[in-house]
Amino acid sequence: MPEIKVTPLGAGQDVGRSCILVSIGGKNIMLDCGMHMGYNDDRRFPDFSYIVQNSRLTDFLDCVIISHFHLDHCGALPYMSEMVGYDGPIYMTHPTKAICPILLEDFRKITVDKKGETNFFTSQMIKDCMKKVIPLNLHQTVQVDDELEIKAYYAGHVLGAAMVHIKVGSESVVYTGDYNMTPDRHLGAAWIDKCRPDILISESTYATTIRDSKRCRERDFLKKVHESIERGGKVLIPVFALGRAQELCILLETFWERMNLKAPIYFSTGLTEKANHYYKLFITWTNQKIRKTFVQRNMFEFKHIKAFDRSYADNPGPMVVFATPGMLHAGQSLQIFKKWAGNEKNMVIMPGYCVQGTIGHKILNGQRKLEMEGRTTLDVKLQVEYMSFSAHADAKGIMQLIRMAEPRNMLLVHGEAVKMEFLKGKIEQEFSIDCYMPANGETTTITTNPSVPVDMSLSLLKREMALGGPLPDPKKPRTMHGTLIMKENSLKLVSSEQALKELGLNEYQLRFTCRVQLQDPHSDVDTLHRIYTHLKNVLKGYTIQHLPDSTVMVESIVIKVTSSAEDSSTKVLLLSWSYQDEDLGSYLSSLLKKGLPSGLC
Repeated sequence: MPEIKVTPLGAGQDVGRSCILVSIGGKNIMLDCGMHMGYNDDRRFPDFSYIVQNSRLTDFLDCVIISHFHLDHCGALPYMSEMVGYDGPIYMTHPTKAICPILLEDFRKITVDKKGETNFFTSQMIKDCMKKVIPLNLHQTVQVDDELEIKAYYAGHVLGAAMVHIKVGSESVVYTGDYNMTPDRHLGAAWIDKCRPDILISESTYATTIRDSKRCRERDFLKKVHESIERGGKVLIPVFALGRAQELCILLETFWERMNLKAPIYFSTGLTEKANHYYKLFITWTNQKIRKTFVQRNMFEFKHIKAFDRSYADNPGPMVVFATPGMLHAGQSLQIFKKWAGNEKNMVIMPGYCVQGTIGHKILNGQRKLEMEGRTTLDVKLQVEYMSFSAHADAKGIMQLIRMAEPRNMLLVHGEAVKMEFLKGKIEQEFSIDCYMPANGETTTITTNPSVPVDMSLSLLKREMALGGPLPDPKKPRTMHGTLIMKENSLKLVSSEQALKELGLNEYQLRFTCRVQLQDPHSDVDTLHRIYTHLKNVLKGYTIQHLPDSTVMVESIVIKVTSSAEDSSTKVLLLSWSYQDEDLGSYLSSLLKKGLPSGLC
C-alpha cells in the first residue's frame, strides 16, 4: 500500500526551528527551515545530517516550501542552501520573499557583527539563497514537476503567511505553518478548501488555550499601558518587526488619539519605514477594512508613533517603546530591558509566545534574578505582564480548521508535548481520526488508500436507475456494471454499447463453462428436475427457470445434464455463465459438486 512519511527535524514536540520532512508518492519536500531562538550552539539549526551525511541536499529534496518570514520558520534557510548545499526550488509567497532577507540580515548582524559568532551565513549567502526562490500566489496551483503540485492558502498570522496543499497523484498533505482563525485589526482569518487531505500537519502552539474575547484583551492592554504612563513609568513592548507590532501600533494610535495623551510612543528605528513600505506594497494581503480605507487613509502611517533612538531610553518621564525582537533574546528590546528592569514603576508587556531559554520565557515564569552574559546578574523589579496578542490559532481555531479541511489523519507540530497530548486526545475523540505528535527525528508513517476518480456516463446512470435501484447515496458504496475506458489521462465508466461505439470495436459474448460430475441413478430428465427443485430451495430471491429445451437457467447461468457413456448413473453437468454472474456461477459449481440431497422428487 502507498504511504506518506513525516519526520520533524525541528518543531517536533517543541516550539522553534520548524523544519518538517515529508515523503509522499516518491517525492521529498522540506516544509519550513527555521532556527531556534533559545540556543546559540549547533542546536540552533535543524539537524540536516538526518537527511544526508556528506552529499548535497539537492540529491534528496524535490523542493522546499517556506510558510512565512518569522525566523523560527526561515532562519536556517541560507545555512541549509548555501552551507549544507541545496540548489533546488524554494517556494514562498511574494510578501515572504520581500521581507525574509531583511529579517535574515538583521539577525546575521546581531549574531555575527555584534556577538562575533562564526559558522554562520554571510550577507552574500542570503542573496544567493533568495535567488533560488520562486514566489507563490494564493490559490494558484503550481506544478513543481510532472507529478508534484502545490497550492497556497491564506493563513492570517503575519503578512504573507500561507498554508500549503501538497499533492502527488491522489495522495495529499496540508501544512499550516503558523495560522490564525480569527481576523484582527490588520489581517484576515485563515481559510482553506474542504480538500480532505490524507494528513493535516498543524501547529499547536496554543494547544490547550481558548482565548477570551479580543476586545477584553485590548481593553486590559490599554488600561495597563495607561496606568503605567499615569504613574510616570516606562512601558517596553518587545515585538517582532512585522505582525503583532502593526496590530498593537494601530490599537495604541487610536487610543492616544481618543484620550488626547501626550506621552511619546516610539518604535525601533528603520523597521517602521520598512514595515510601512511592505504593507503598502502588499495591501491585498491585509483585511477588508484596511483595503477599503487605504485610499483615504493609510492605517500604517502613525501620527503619535515616532522612530526610536537608543539615547531616548535614558530620557526622564513616561514613554512607550516597541522594540525588536519579541522574545528578549537579543537586540534593542534586550538592551532597553536591561536599562529599565531595576525600576518598579516601569513595565514590560510580552504580547506573544516566548520560547524556552529566552529572557522573555524566564521572566514570564517569575524569574527575578537573571544571569546575563559575562556572569553578571540582573535584578528584575519592573512589572511583567503577559497579554496574548499572538497570532496563532488557539485550541478552538485548530478544531475549526479540521472541520474546514476534513483530513483523514492529523499530525501536530510546533507545540509543547504535554499540551499536544491533551489536544491529540480531544481531536481523536471528536473527529474519530488518528492524531500523531512525533518528536524531532521520529518518523510517522501513514498508509493511504488512494481513491482513483472515475467519471460516469449519464446513460449508464439512468440505466442503473431504470433497473429499479434506489438513487445512489454518495456516502455508501454501490456496485456499478460498465466498461472502464481511459481517455486523455482520465477514466470513465460507460455502458459496454457506448464503449464499443467510442472505440470502434465489434461485440463478442464471453461465457465461462464448467463441468461437474454428479452421481444420480435417475434419468437425465429426472436429474435435471431434481437439480431445479434443489436450487429453488437453496437460492431464494433468484430467477430460476426449467426450460423446454432441457436446461435450467439461474439468472444468466445455463445448466445441462448428460449421462456418462461408461456409467449412466454418473451425470456430467455443464454450467455456462456470462462474466456478470461469475460469483454466482462459482457458487453453483461448488454447491452441485456436493451432490443432491436424498428425498428430492
